[in-house]
Amino acid sequence: MKTSAPGRACGIATVLLSLLAVLHTSTPQKNDIDIYSLTVDSRVSSRFAHTVVTSRVVNKANVVQEATFQVELPKRAFITNFSMIIDGVTYPGNIKEKAAAQEQYSTAVARGESAGLIKATGRKMEQFQVSVNVAPSAKVTFELVYEELLKRRLEVYELLLKVQPQQLVKHLQMDIHIFEPQGISFLETESTFMTNELADALTISRNKTKAHIRFKPTLSQQKSPGQEDTVLNGNFIIRYDVNRTLSGGSIQIENGYFVHYFAPEGLPTIPKNVIFVIDKSGSMLGRKIQQTREALIKILDDLSPRDQFNLISFSGDATQWKPLLVPASAEDVNQARRYVAGIQAQGGTNINDAMLMAVQLLSDANRQELLPAGSVSLIILLTDGDPTVGETNPARIQKNVQEAIAGQYSLFCLGFGFDVSYAFLEKMALDNGGLARRIYEDSDSALQLEDFYQEVANPLLTAVTFEYPSNAVEEVSQDNFRLLFKGSEIVVAGKLQDQSPDVLSAKVRGHLHMQNITFQTEIRVAEKEEEFQSPKYIFHSFMERLWAYLTIQQLLEKMILASDAEKQALQTRALNLSLQYSFVTPLTSMVVTKPEGEERSEVAEKPVETENKRKYFHLGSSYADSFLTERSGYRGPNCVCVNFSKAGPSGKAPGNPGRIGPQRPVHSPSHHLTYQRVRDLLLPDMLLAPSTPDEVDLRIKARGPAIPSDTMTHRHQERKPSGSSADTSQPAKTGSPPAPIQAPPVILTLPGQSVNPLCVDIKHSQGPMNLLSDPDQGVEVTGQYETEKAQFSWIEVTFKNPQLQVRASPEHVVVTRNRRNSAYKWKETLFSVTPGLNMTMDKAGLLLLSSPDKVTIGLLPWDGPGEGLRLLLRDTDRFSSHVGGTLGQFYQGVLWGPPAAADDSRRTLSVQGRDYSATRLLKLDYQEGSPGTEISCWSVEL
Repeated sequence: MKTSAPGRACGIATVLLSLLAVLHTSTPQKNDIDIYSLTVDSRVSSRFAHTVVTSRVVNKANVVQEATFQVELPKRAFITNFSMIIDGVTYPGNIKEKAAAQEQYSTAVARGESAGLIKATGRKMEQFQVSVNVAPSAKVTFELVYEELLKRRLEVYELLLKVQPQQLVKHLQMDIHIFEPQGISFLETESTFMTNELADALTISRNKTKAHIRFKPTLSQQKSPGQEDTVLNGNFIIRYDVNRTLSGGSIQIENGYFVHYFAPEGLPTIPKNVIFVIDKSGSMLGRKIQQTREALIKILDDLSPRDQFNLISFSGDATQWKPLLVPASAEDVNQARRYVAGIQAQGGTNINDAMLMAVQLLSDANRQELLPAGSVSLIILLTDGDPTVGETNPARIQKNVQEAIAGQYSLFCLGFGFDVSYAFLEKMALDNGGLARRIYEDSDSALQLEDFYQEVANPLLTAVTFEYPSNAVEEVSQDNFRLLFKGSEIVVAGKLQDQSPDVLSAKVRGHLHMQNITFQTEIRVAEKEEEFQSPKYIFHSFMERLWAYLTIQQLLEKMILASDAEKQALQTRALNLSLQYSFVTPLTSMVVTKPEGEERSEVAEKPVETENKRKYFHLGSSYADSFLTERSGYRGPNCVCVNFSKAGPSGKAPGNPGRIGPQRPVHSPSHHLTYQRVRDLLLPDMLLAPSTPDEVDLRIKARGPAIPSDTMTHRHQERKPSGSSADTSQPAKTGSPPAPIQAPPVILTLPGQSVNPLCVDIKHSQGPMNLLSDPDQGVEVTGQYETEKAQFSWIEVTFKNPQLQVRASPEHVVVTRNRRNSAYKWKETLFSVTPGLNMTMDKAGLLLLSSPDKVTIGLLPWDGPGEGLRLLLRDTDRFSSHVGGTLGQFYQGVLWGPPAAADDSRRTLSVQGRDYSATRLLKLDYQEGSPGTEISCWSVEL
């Protein structure tokens, strides 16, 4: 890989830019519709991303074929243009007021046709799709353009492209141009499909303010090994950081418009008073409450000693953990951890009483002067359903909460899954100076909760206001904000007046912990405009569109809070801006025209957060009675129904099994079933694991122990190598197949021990182990070993430079950088290049952490005999003389004693004055992945 000099590590205030695009062309038959060119040109100009996706196809068949063009784009992005060029004729997309396009949309729907071209897909993306018939030998060019003001989140810019062409493409090229006048300080790349062969197709060039990333693989590089299929299927990510100082921010000017970015570095964190309001109703039973407990325990550990906190759990009633807020001392945090670990899910959902209890706690503390001066008070609500107990009218709950808070505290609402009204939570949060976020049900739900908390964990400023001379600017976007958090960024944009002064000044005022602060900055307009006048500049005339984009987004948000009288004026202005700048927003639609003989037009509309998209998994009788009070559709205690929203011709979902399991008589609701009993009625170990709101995945897992493969059943467990003078292995008794050779927990290759490695068996372990640490290498490895299961439950690798932590569990790998978590599933390829560290994972699940002049650390989810997490080390000659730890000690001058006189398979080794007995045995080498190979090694028990 070609890279420029690595930048420095992220500082306190870095930036997150999210740009997502998925390229995906489906073909009716292989080699009929050929994609001969697929390009992405993404230009990020001072946080504003302008992306053009172009696909050129030809029909190689001798009959008419259908070509489908799909692009996935961020939910926050606005499509600005789409066109198809067929036989030299351009068929454009025209953006209109939604009402003007409604007649065409309704007509198509009435005919049973799919008129919507855009739909939500997954957590962050929307999918644009259009299909057209292509005549034999004809060519079609598709082009889609979308724009987005990229948002800062948790201290790093992130540019994400998903690439799925589904076939080899003769000319495939991605060009990402980044221009940041503040200066680019750090740049890294990551891919989930990159191979060593593809790495040569990636080039990176950069200077102080610009970066150009190009990915241009040849046909041979795109091919899967030994096949004609493409390997390009996954994510391509670019992360970077910009330079910042403790100042009034960066003001940039272009073509008569300005944008002001404010994220000062070096400010101290304000102490906070936080109340966690946790839903423990029956619908949270199982995985959701387990993940909530897991996330809360980690969040409690992250509280600062200067913070105060309390916990409220609620179902039909609300219960507070302590009568007052308590300081986040080690003792109180440990007590809270025990309380959280004991939260059980049952009962209804009384959001109103829980929220009023939280407000009352803060108000009482405020009245009694128990809240530290200058501190910030936050309420964080987590719920997975609509209110069912007490006050159940959403509008009255919103009114009650707003009147109680009275502008004194900020409310953040987390909606777990799709059974909750997101609109209800969003308005309640926005009414009270916070925001709402949906938590998706998946294996990383706990990480989603932790990441959200990290976004609001460190308040820096309150009551932030921006001031500009009235004779210099006009049409300024929102210029006052309740809070600024570490890792976020405030953006203000506006228009310069025609006769504005040569110098533009700005003041930013806010409150620190115990004092007010004012930042003042001045810029020369002409000098700032020159930054964007370079002939090679990558995206001219963008700042006016940035201003329009930001203004529309803020108007749409204000419409959520506005009264009916105010809403019409806001909507009119947002609509006019959407039409003027050709943005597909919730108020506009794009009509896509097609050639003669096909459906003449289709309509693309911006999706909105839909309610209750999640398919329910109904358990007929309660594993908690309240579950039935919250969910309709009682069918009796022995009926398990899976409901799908997409119906087939008969009105039933395709493949819907209806009832699952044997049909039994329906009992009355008074017959109580335990959760265990309901689960036992299902097929063995059925798991309901929807990965997206639009699909339900039923996975069946057989009970009972795994059966060894035929290739393994003949092996003897831990038998000594043949030829040993003490080889006393005996044939297995008839009817008792020998156990397979096990893989040891750890295999170490010692310096000077080139023949037989050291296999370490851990027999005694209490609590987390310091496996190895090397201060000179800047690395530490810890782990939790479960002796009963004979496997690691987790292994954690911590690097000092770059500051990064990798935590592996049997479920997934979590990489933490600057408080931001990224989860990766095992056996999904990964190729990450960071200044000072490379991370790669292959399809076998082998994760390697490597760096020049440093030891390579490997982690593997071994699924062969003796399954569990495995650790491996390479380049161990690079350890320093200061290496230590349970495993590190073996790289500190090991002394081998002579073989035993009566048994040459036994030796003694001395490490730092301690003797260990080593026995030469046959073990299974896991280092190259399953199924492993037999090796002879010296086995040591610890």
